[in-house]
Amino acid sequence: MSYGDGTMGEGKDKIRWCLKQKRGISLIDAKPHLSDSYIKEADETLDNVLVTKGKWKVITAYYACYNALYSILMKCGIKSEIHDCTIELMSLFDFDASDIEYFGKLKQDRINVQYYLKEIQLEDTDDVKRFIVKCKQILNRLGSSEIENVRESLKQI
Repeated sequence: MSYGDGTMGEGKDKIRWCLKQKRGISLIDAKPHLSDSYIKEADETLDNVLVTKGKWKVITAYYACYNALYSILMKCGIKSEIHDCTIELMSLFDFDASDIEYFGKLKQDRINVQYYLKEIQLEDTDDVKRFIVKCKQILNRLGSSEIENVRESLKQI
């Protein structure tokens, strides 16, 4: 976990802001059944990414990754309905800067194709697969002590 070592910097301020928002970050009871449902949804959505074309490929790729990430949050009992806040929470887990940058760009691409009708192609479905696999690896490593550390870190912000 990267948060406990004090390397968050600016991200800590963003998380603090998210904690104050009505639909931002909040601690809830852990939801392992929802965690399982979100990772299953990520896999099903990934299947759609592989057969979808055009703007829908970008949109479904984003949601496949988002659902995989959200499965981690549900396992930890963290709720976040603001997507930017959800992305900020990546710093609490074993995501590196390139993972966070990738997911942020995918989010922006999704917004651009969905709301501004820009013609953006998904560059590589392998990147989507890698992101989901990384989420699964993090999920599998998350034990009760790691979950408690993440939750305590959020309480201390």
